[in-house]
Amino acid sequence: MTTALEGLKVLDMSRVLAGPWAGQLLGDLGADVVKVERPGAGDDTRSWGPPYLQDQEGRDTSEAAYFLSANRNKRSVAIDITHPGGQERLRRLATTADVLIENFKVGGLAAYGLDYASLRELNPRLVYCSITGFGQDGPYAQRAGYDFMIQALGGLMSITGRADDEAGAGPVKVGVAVTDILTGLYASNAILAALAERERSGQGQHIDLALLDVQVACLANQAMNYLTTGQAPGRLGNAHPNIVPYQDFPASDGDFILTVGNDAQFRKFCQVAERSEWADDSRFATNAARVANRAELVPLIRQVTVFRTTAQWIAALEQAGVPCGPINDLSEVFDDPQIRHRQLKIDMAHPLAGQVPLVANPIRLSRTPISYRLAPPLLGQHDQDVSLDWLHPAHLAR
Repeated sequence: MTTALEGLKVLDMSRVLAGPWAGQLLGDLGADVVKVERPGAGDDTRSWGPPYLQDQEGRDTSEAAYFLSANRNKRSVAIDITHPGGQERLRRLATTADVLIENFKVGGLAAYGLDYASLRELNPRLVYCSITGFGQDGPYAQRAGYDFMIQALGGLMSITGRADDEAGAGPVKVGVAVTDILTGLYASNAILAALAERERSGQGQHIDLALLDVQVACLANQAMNYLTTGQAPGRLGNAHPNIVPYQDFPASDGDFILTVGNDAQFRKFCQVAERSEWADDSRFATNAARVANRAELVPLIRQVTVFRTTAQWIAALEQAGVPCGPINDLSEVFDDPQIRHRQLKIDMAHPLAGQVPLVANPIRLSRTPISYRLAPPLLGQHDQDVSLDWLHPAHLAR
């Protein structure tokens, strides 16, 4: 069975998360992704542990869990780009590549003759994707950028966390490096768009992606809330700025999520809660009214939800067609029947551990499905294989 990107060759010179996430996605879709790493050290995240993958005797291996999350379906080569021999080898690989992904500082690869302008002379069809904190130009271009800092600078933390008048108030980052991940997704989309355009023009191009740009773009409705009113939205904890009730509520045994998306669902919720009068109350009958009277409605709901268990609320609300759900920890996530049915946990053969557990790719293609061919590689594991595959005279002649 063929894959969507079979035959596509990708040089992944990136490290940490944003670039590797893009490279992994292209690899899952069938591309031949070669990860270029520093000899002796490799990707920074190889040492970002504990936790580390354990071998069959329960001992830690050298492979950090963080690295494993973003480097499936890649082959690793160890190349010292500060050495002329390493630079030449990379130029030869780039001559045969379709795509190159890098996240060096602006201008950092020019000194080695590995920047876009230099490699374009060798391979005009190359799609070259640069990922930086702030982009290739502008007053911040030379700054280093990390996800945590960008979440703060780009506004995400100003709308994440408890409201100022609540206990535990203050800005909070998202629990995963979401700006990096979103940048990786934008990068893979941009790469595929450039490859599609190359089919018409025969030419590659340079992609300039900045974490800050992505973070601002992904403020979505919150950005528009500000741009249309001139008022910066604040933190609402788990509440939604435009929909009520749409947040966590206490049950007798913990908390659950209630996500009422329209007035019909609110009326159904009121019936389940045995408070039908709320749906006819002018303060709460429409979503706009509920948003305006949030401070009155939410405490009323809390006084009702606390008398049933989470399971009781979910069973009753699901039967009535009101969206809701539990607040799962990760052990509960991977034991959830829907997660198990969709096979979102996979296992792949690994040279040190025997097996490595991984999170599946969520894309479902009917004719060219995702393929899981290579576990996250050991450092330099495929040096000889890649040289034979990419630099063999017969291959170069094509």
